[in-house]
Amino acid sequence: MIVLDTHAWIWWVDGSRKLSRSARRAIEEADRVGICAISCWELGTLVARRRLALDREVGVWVDQALGQDRIEVLPVTPATALAAALLDRERFPLDPADRLIYAAAVAENCRLVTKDRHLHALDGERTLW
Repeated sequence: MIVLDTHAWIWWVDGSRKLSRSARRAIEEADRVGICAISCWELGTLVARRRLALDREVGVWVDQALGQDRIEVLPVTPATALAAALLDRERFPLDPADRLIYAAAVAENCRLVTKDRHLHALDGERTLW
């Protein structure tokens, strides 16, 4: 399984060229694609704040995007939430969604597809773009 950061998930579903070739290839080759539940919240927030426009209603977009065969929704479990909270605040971004998505990838022992330079600098072994 490979885990997608929220922007990577959006770009993959929408077929955007913003997704790098290596990221697209890694997603295509993965047996399963993990989407952290917090990405649904982050997506909804982006739409509500008008920072992202979708081609359909956000609930429909999410249902269709999560309905694909290889998709596995990764819940925010108490263990994942605690792991995210305990990440070193000096090294890791304070954004709760980024912390939860990273912690979910660690919990699943998976690579994380993200363009986030901070996460690449912190854990280049786990992240890919």
